[in-house]
Amino acid sequence: METGEEFGPWLARQLKLAGKTQAELAKELGLTRAAVSAWIAGRSTPRPTVMTEIADALGTDVGTVHTRTTDTQAGLPVTWYHRPGYSDGGRDLGNAAAFAFDADVQVLARETCQNSLDERLAENGRPVRVRYTLHELTGEHLDAFRDAILWNDLFPHYSAVSELTGNQKVGRVVDAGVRDMYEKGRLVLLRVDDYNASGLTGDDYADGKFAAVVRRQLESLKSGTAAGGSYGLGKATLWATSALGLVLINSTLSVPHEGRTERRVIGRLELPWREVDGLPYAGPAWFGRPDPDKPGAEVARSWWADEETVSRLHLSRDSDEPGTSFLIVGAHDVASLEGDYSDYSDPDEHVRDEEGFDDTRDIKRMHGRLVEALGRDFWAAMIGGGGRLPLLEASVRALRNGEEVIPETKVDPSVEQPSRSRALRAHYEGATVDRLTEAGQVASRTVPLKLPLTGGARGTLGTHQAILLVTEAAGDKDIPKNRVHSLRGNRMTVKKAPVPNLPLGTNPFQAVLLVGEAAGESAPFAKEAEEFLRAAEPPEHDRWGQTEELTLRWSPSAYRRIANLTSEVNSAVRELVARPKRSRGEGGEALRKALTVKSRPKAKVPTGPVVPVLGGLEATIGEQGEWLITAEVSIPRGDEIVPVVPLAQLDVRSGGRPKLDWAELVAVEGCEVENGTLHFPTGARRAKFRGATDVSSHPVRTTLTRLVVELRADKGA
Repeated sequence: METGEEFGPWLARQLKLAGKTQAELAKELGLTRAAVSAWIAGRSTPRPTVMTEIADALGTDVGTVHTRTTDTQAGLPVTWYHRPGYSDGGRDLGNAAAFAFDADVQVLARETCQNSLDERLAENGRPVRVRYTLHELTGEHLDAFRDAILWNDLFPHYSAVSELTGNQKVGRVVDAGVRDMYEKGRLVLLRVDDYNASGLTGDDYADGKFAAVVRRQLESLKSGTAAGGSYGLGKATLWATSALGLVLINSTLSVPHEGRTERRVIGRLELPWREVDGLPYAGPAWFGRPDPDKPGAEVARSWWADEETVSRLHLSRDSDEPGTSFLIVGAHDVASLEGDYSDYSDPDEHVRDEEGFDDTRDIKRMHGRLVEALGRDFWAAMIGGGGRLPLLEASVRALRNGEEVIPETKVDPSVEQPSRSRALRAHYEGATVDRLTEAGQVASRTVPLKLPLTGGARGTLGTHQAILLVTEAAGDKDIPKNRVHSLRGNRMTVKKAPVPNLPLGTNPFQAVLLVGEAAGESAPFAKEAEEFLRAAEPPEHDRWGQTEELTLRWSPSAYRRIANLTSEVNSAVRELVARPKRSRGEGGEALRKALTVKSRPKAKVPTGPVVPVLGGLEATIGEQGEWLITAEVSIPRGDEIVPVVPLAQLDVRSGGRPKLDWAELVAVEGCEVENGTLHFPTGARRAKFRGATDVSSHPVRTTLTRLVVELRADKGA
């Protein structure tokens, strides 16, 4: 027989729910108040015969009292609590955090899977298992679900929101979601389950993971230093993906709360301000058991549900492993309209709305986009080797009224990212080489990240050695090539960037950059690198650059350390993928000696120094607002080539041109860069270099300016 919570805490809560005092229960049982107090304090337990009398007093069966795996149904029933309108008349017309992300299942996959990785129970060494289930309900299945969530109690609030659609964005989205459910007779649920994760631990209201997710905005409580999230915004993608603004939650806790761990259930609804039956409501609402400790027992809190209840709410979990299930009610994927995912949709079943547009609630299309996103962003977390276990297992399935439409698809990194998966496994197994000389090899190189001191102090805390892996792009069908995937400790791909200025004829390749704890927890300054780069990520966690946190904790110029890392990485990649030059004894050298070619007399070479001139210039604006240039230099014939200094200036109508500083100046071919000066070997006729300006030296926004680049003779030459 399954046994749940300790008797004392369970009985205390049942008395609160039933509105009874210890003295009243003692009177009904014909016992002293001290006897009941001893049960609740855990000093003693009632005899079996008294258990039956307690069940009668609480209005339940004796089995519930013995097992204590759920609350009794006596007292306050599960209901919806809507936050009253503000007394000062203020109105919130939606949750601003939800607008940080699009209604996009790929964004949802990135944020939710990152959160699951951050909450993985690392002590047992096993990966966190994440499963996405798309479930379309129609007919009686839809009716049963609406009854379970007390839809009739919610409908007046949705009707009130629909009346605001003319002036309010959230209202229009909600109205469209309700209309789709009624007009097409269907509702799409998207459930995200994780296992071997911490679960939503902590009190309903006090500091803890439960309150951070269910009760609060912009609060991030992560378990480790390598966590991906830091803004507390990622959870908003759950509600952003729901056209109804409704998410239900069932959590199995890694740490008991109220003596229990299984089936902690609550729901949260995000709607804009509305007025129902003459009463104003602020916005959010919660689905739960009224809290007897709150005035009037109006506020809803989480409750310990039974198996039947979680089944009716489509929240049943596969096992008692800790973790959380989030059920997005009315899921839609507006961003899917931008791409072509016909491979995932049956043309005979493809649904369009009344205006002929592609249906954003097509579960087959959403299935394909989820698999694609998980394989693109989390391939590295699914890789093991050399004694290392994967951090993540992920899968996606699609159902219609409980029947499989698409069987569960386990995301395979070797299929989604074959070249990069091969590279990471080779690194884990110690099978890398210094240079690429044969097909299938993986080259490894360390790249320095010089970490700044905090608080704006000058100097370097230390140098962290990131690990760069490069291999040929073999089998990467439809995957962009010649790119670097950069990742930190939780192995989610943060930055995806092409390598610029590759030599002509470079064979296609893929590269991986392991930084922070991804380079090894024992790597020097690994934790410091994690902290620094985490602060350099925006809410989308898709790049490293200037952020407000980086400026406040380090300095306004701290981002240059990241720019220098990028420059070092790109230079190392270009060196590793460059084709080796042939020696004079190879190729056509022997043939050339066997031929007699009549040549003209050599022209007389001018004597004296010559100054190189700018022959061509390409310029673009980078992600941080910097000018990125690639320049070609023509060099006249002469016996001495004068070194030159490239100058970047802003073109102005009058007065002197403002000078910009270089954040990066790199030789590409035919020259060398030393202290900002270009030096040329004797006999060179052409050269190429590239540069990036320092954004902090720009007096105005780059998009409002024009760039002038000049070459000036070095004064010291």
